[in-house]
Amino acid sequence: MIFGALRLLVIAGLLGSAWVHLVVWLDWAGDVAIVGPLFLVNVVAGVLIAIALAVWRRHWLPPLAAAGFGAATLGAYLLSLTVGFLGVQEQFRTSAEVWGVLTEVVCVVGGVLLLLPQARRE
Repeated sequence: MIFGALRLLVIAGLLGSAWVHLVVWLDWAGDVAIVGPLFLVNVVAGVLIAIALAVWRRHWLPPLAAAGFGAATLGAYLLSLTVGFLGVQEQFRTSAEVWGVLTEVVCVVGGVLLLLPQARRE
């Protein structure tokens, strides 16, 4: 039962991250070479992994993909905060950035927890 709720939380994290990246892409990232298309890849990947996690419940791949998605997205954002990422330098001052970090942490932590053997037996 608890892993079903965790699965729903990770799905919400994936869709939340996708939504944040769509909003930011529409706001400014769509005009930035390389980063703009990567934001759209993030949107599509978040939705597809969320669907896979909802449908493919007993396999290890969707939770691993959710954790990897969150880690890669969070890693790119942390680079943009520190040394810059493909010409983008962030400052962690908007609500989109806060929500993005929260949703990606949910993806990483929740995805890893769903990989536990007892979670796959649900």
